[in-house]
Amino acid sequence: MDKDSINVAVVGLGFGAEFVPIYLDHPNVKSIMICDSDPERLNAVSEKFNIKEKCTEFSDIINSSEIDAVHLVSGIPDHAEQSLNVLNSGKHCACAVPMATSIEDIWSIVNLQKETGLNYMMMETAVYTRPFLYSKDLYDKGEFGRIQFLRGAHYQDMEGWPSYWDGLPPMWYATHATSPLLAISHSRATKVHCYGSGKIRDNLVLQYGNPYPIETAIFELDSPNLSAEVTRSLFYCARHYMESFTIYGENACYEWQMENESPALFRMSPVVPGEYRTEILDRPAPPDRTELLPKSIRKYTKRFVYNSLDKHLSFEQGGGHHGSHPHLVNEFVRSIIEKRQPEVDVIKSANWTAAGICAHESAMLNGTEILIPDFG
Repeated sequence: MDKDSINVAVVGLGFGAEFVPIYLDHPNVKSIMICDSDPERLNAVSEKFNIKEKCTEFSDIINSSEIDAVHLVSGIPDHAEQSLNVLNSGKHCACAVPMATSIEDIWSIVNLQKETGLNYMMMETAVYTRPFLYSKDLYDKGEFGRIQFLRGAHYQDMEGWPSYWDGLPPMWYATHATSPLLAISHSRATKVHCYGSGKIRDNLVLQYGNPYPIETAIFELDSPNLSAEVTRSLFYCARHYMESFTIYGENACYEWQMENESPALFRMSPVVPGEYRTEILDRPAPPDRTELLPKSIRKYTKRFVYNSLDKHLSFEQGGGHHGSHPHLVNEFVRSIIEKRQPEVDVIKSANWTAAGICAHESAMLNGTEILIPDFG
């Protein structure tokens, strides 16, 4: 790695193909290598973007002395082991959500990152979407006043997806719903009560022992007098895909409940004890925050790799993740160049992921309170 540029590898070229051209065009990326176990998919991406450096074996990435950083866009069961291998090989690591599916694996990644000093970033799309970036601006301007409550939800049907999804505990993949709440409030989830609801078919229970299609949790946060509610579904819920969050403040409420509609912004006049409060409802369209990005990758907040002719289900269902992808790439790359930890560092990644793991544990114990580890 030289002073102003790095060599990056992208592992997993299903949804991961979306990130390839962003790295290619980033001004601080010198070269890119791609990896996928499917030779046909690997060659298709290689030809599309004229990339010569490619491999089907993850070990080739680990053993390369030329690569400075690796972006893992592999399947959930591989995230923890591959992240540990990347860090152990002396490379910076970015990883798709979730970070891991066990508290033990989370601790292993946290401890290894601390030992090596390398960068680890969970590539959480939800905190770089247009709606979230707009809500952050509102928060920074003091529009909400004191935050009083937070709510998030993520509905998605995983029927027909790769087999590792079958029966996955809903809260194991809850970071899209929890992260906006914890990020906007600068909070850590400390305790959780969670309940499962509904029923899935028997063969879906076998893989993980999870009987629930839907789980709902109440989290206690380390911010004084603040809690959050999160609902997550993966099977047998007839609801169109939705990632959502709501910020309830004393002066304003920001509510994003539908993928293809602008969020609602409720404002009320200041509290005067005993006096009726006037209210205003607006639906401001969140702006595209391209000014936060290098000019060469600003176009990637719009649809590019995946479009009406070339589709990928995770991209389609998530609305293209609302312009977040170049922001994720830029933060990961710039954090390495600037020799600092990324905004979504290993500690935030750990808490956002562990909150869901502990929530499922609570659901399996009929709502018993579970303490969420402090990784800080």
